[in-house]
Amino acid sequence: MSLIEYRNLTKNYKNIPALNGINLDIPAGRIVGLLGPNGSGKTTLIKLTVGLLTPTSGTVTVDGRAPGPETKAIVAYLPERSYMSEWMTVSSFISYFADFYSDFDKNKANEMLQRLGIDPNRTLKTLSKGTKEKVQLVLVMSRAAKVYFLDEPIAGVDPAARDYILDTIIRNYSEQASVVISTHLIYDIENVLDDAIFIKDGRVILADSADSIREQSGKSVDMLFREVFRC
Repeated sequence: MSLIEYRNLTKNYKNIPALNGINLDIPAGRIVGLLGPNGSGKTTLIKLTVGLLTPTSGTVTVDGRAPGPETKAIVAYLPERSYMSEWMTVSSFISYFADFYSDFDKNKANEMLQRLGIDPNRTLKTLSKGTKEKVQLVLVMSRAAKVYFLDEPIAGVDPAARDYILDTIIRNYSEQASVVISTHLIYDIENVLDDAIFIKDGRVILADSADSIREQSGKSVDMLFREVFRC
């Protein structure tokens, strides 16, 4: 059984399909790129999986269960937009996560903050947009979750920090877990991907291992993406 399974998954907004009959399996132990342009359905697929939306039809299961309290305990989610209160300090969020999630590693979080040069005593409102995104990533990757959903985790950070962030992702998940990275910045993440999923207009148009894509197309995942999604 795959760690995440989608069967005929459809989501409509006011009769307009955002996802249209998704059938997909995501196994454990993989770093998966969920790749597509803005409006392709990436965030909708993630929100259905983490239980923030309900399907119009079809099913999604995580570790054999429909999204709910049990799956939320094993899924770590980094949303595209910040959810953090501006008046709170970074250390307050560390304590909050430690209280809320039994799998949260406070020491790991503080170590990552130190390596990123982030003062835990700073309030969120005094931090740049990129630094806030780094803090959110630290909070997510300090959990020992089974599934990590990262929605545009490197979109707002400087290029110098991207390598560290990707290295952080690689080093902080287990072989029993999967990481799904939603992004349109394929060039920056291609080297860490085990698998790639191309999604367009709410449909999966390609799902394969990164190595197989390169072998069969004779192109990098980034080059093929640019070709498939050329305006």
